[in-house]
Amino acid sequence: MQTVLVDTDMAIDYLRGLEFARNLLLKLWKHNSAYLSILSVYELYAGMRDDEEGDTENFINACVIENVTLAITKKAGDAYRLNRKKGITLTSIDCLVYATAAIRGHRIATRNNDHYPDKRILLPLQLGK
Repeated sequence: MQTVLVDTDMAIDYLRGLEFARNLLLKLWKHNSAYLSILSVYELYAGMRDDEEGDTENFINACVIENVTLAITKKAGDAYRLNRKKGITLTSIDCLVYATAAIRGHRIATRNNDHYPDKRILLPLQLGK
């Protein structure tokens, strides 16, 4: 099964109980295909409510954590610079998540498709009705 880098928005959707996110994550976990950027761990902790720490920890522990490497930072910098030349401004974290997926061979699971101009890297999602 294709490995998937879970973007922070999808992690939050799962933690908030949204069915489409739950179904996706359960399938990924079953196949040991759910990966999470260390930067998403930061974002989850930054936005976490006091009563969500246990569930957040369980979620993080169920995923394979991807650390940021020198190669990832270089690719992220290139992605930022090349998109800026096209008039597209991206956040540093989104560039680093994109570069992690590109280098590691993952697809990205996100609802924030506009954060990733290279649509080929995105996992097609079935969000339900």
